[in-house]
Amino acid sequence: MKINENYLKMPGSYLFATIGRKVKAYQAANPDAGIIRLGIGDVTLPLAPAIVEEMSRASLEMGTPEGFHGYPDYEGYEFLRSAIRDHDYVGRGLEVGLDEIFVNDGAKCDSADLSDIFSRDCKVAVCDPVYPVYVSSNALAGRAGDYIEEKERWSGLIYLPCTEGNGFVPEFPEETPDLIYLCFPNNPTGGTITKEQLQGWVDYANRKDAVIIFDAAYEAYISDPSLPRSIYECEGARTCAIEMRSFSKNAGFTGVRLGFTIVPKDLVRDGVSLNKLWLSHQENKFNGVSYTIQRAGAAVYTPEGQRQTAEQVAYYMNNARTIRQGLTDAGYKVFGGENAPYVWLQVPAGMTSWEFFDQLLERANVVGTPGSGFGPMGEGYFRLTGFGTYENTLAALERIRKM
Repeated sequence: MKINENYLKMPGSYLFATIGRKVKAYQAANPDAGIIRLGIGDVTLPLAPAIVEEMSRASLEMGTPEGFHGYPDYEGYEFLRSAIRDHDYVGRGLEVGLDEIFVNDGAKCDSADLSDIFSRDCKVAVCDPVYPVYVSSNALAGRAGDYIEEKERWSGLIYLPCTEGNGFVPEFPEETPDLIYLCFPNNPTGGTITKEQLQGWVDYANRKDAVIIFDAAYEAYISDPSLPRSIYECEGARTCAIEMRSFSKNAGFTGVRLGFTIVPKDLVRDGVSLNKLWLSHQENKFNGVSYTIQRAGAAVYTPEGQRQTAEQVAYYMNNARTIRQGLTDAGYKVFGGENAPYVWLQVPAGMTSWEFFDQLLERANVVGTPGSGFGPMGEGYFRLTGFGTYENTLAALERIRKM
């Protein structure tokens, strides 16, 4: 018996697991420290009443002979997929069919599993800095080569630098990738991409016969109407792009777990429909999302659900804008926080991002996320989230000002 040796190549623990351990150790040594957590992108407001009411009704329904539901459909129940299609796509003039929507238990799983339908030797391009799962899942699948510790990067990946110089929007690489991961509004930088820039990537992927995996988990936080909420707003995207979305940030489902992935039937590579491949993946490796949770997801699309979740999004965005303004007033160079719930700040000169993490934890009892955890180009930066309470956001800013 042999193990998957790619697991042995991983450089330590998952970023947020490492942060959790460091915070737990500090709290054990300093039990009276009132720690404010603005690091992990976890929400703090309770679920909207419309969602709770529908979840409760569905739970009671499951306790009756006529209302009980067993294994769900692999693609998701039609009532939820119809709501997704009608509100998020058809209602905005975009072409997406019911059989192109696949309900999942959160975007993180599909972010990792989508690479299963591609060959092991395909070339993968990721933004730098980037949501860690895109990198780690391909490393575990054997596509990333070896980890070069002194460079803090994988030898087999194509890195797309996202810096202040290019507005945190990647440029086309010299080496041609097969698979391209894009996330906008961006995690971690809070940056956005214009429709013209995104159209350029769609044209590039079609020209190079590449596939884009587009993470639109934060589309609900876009306030600028000129910015694209879906990659399918771009001409030709149906022949090159897979889109992922999540209920975690737009409706507070971080503890409930629900999301979906769009795989168009027009997306064909190597003579094979990727829609059929992904359906096969779900049928063989996934047992679906529970009826109760999918009913809760459908409640998000009701008039009451839309109003209530929009109020929560506005609350978190107010926090993000407050952080951005407060840090700017304190002399920090700050990005994001305008069309995304993340604020990306430059750490003081002469400090690494992990040194700033330690100082923020020990001197201000505030938890953030060091930029280097998102990739080499994240060094020198730090991420704070707007997902705390407004009171804790104000308290954290006051502590940072005094630091």
